[in-house]
Amino acid sequence: MRTCLAAAALVVGLAACSPGSAGAPSALTSVGATTSSAGGTTGDPAPPGSCHAGDGGFLPDPGCTPGGADARVTPDTLSSTICRSGYTATVRPPLSVTEPIKRERMAAYGLSAPLSAYELDHLVPLELGGASTVANLWPEPWADPRGAHRKDDLENALERQVCSGTLSLSDAQHAIASDWESAYRTYVGGLP
Repeated sequence: MRTCLAAAALVVGLAACSPGSAGAPSALTSVGATTSSAGGTTGDPAPPGSCHAGDGGFLPDPGCTPGGADARVTPDTLSSTICRSGYTATVRPPLSVTEPIKRERMAAYGLSAPLSAYELDHLVPLELGGASTVANLWPEPWADPRGAHRKDDLENALERQVCSGTLSLSDAQHAIASDWESAYRTYVGGLP
């Protein structure tokens, strides 16, 4: 557990530093989560089994995974952040950091399946300015037609709409954080 907590703190620390900034802090804002008076996202690791996914495991527990956004991604910075090819590679934490977080999140959600059966998903995806904080990470199942690949389709569709100017960044972030399945039906089409 100590390793998971240290890794969680490291992910929060990584999210607070801009790429190539030599550790300069950046304020984070939350989508649907509370923020501390210092502006950082709250989202300490949850006790094992305390989180409960909805809709058969395909929707995160809003109390454990409310979502979170990186304040560096704004309508004014779209062309230099999410609408720039290769952006997500500059902000995605390495596997050495995310693997312990994935184990902690799976335990919090009471999951004992193999790690390979789940993706450690950013509820608000990096493609839409999501933060790499505990409040924005959850174990999303790969299996089933509604699994992680289906949400990835939505993420790509929303990013295209935001970058083309047909959907606001805040509307896209709110839609996917509130209920990604409902957002899928609205912005992509019917779920299988």
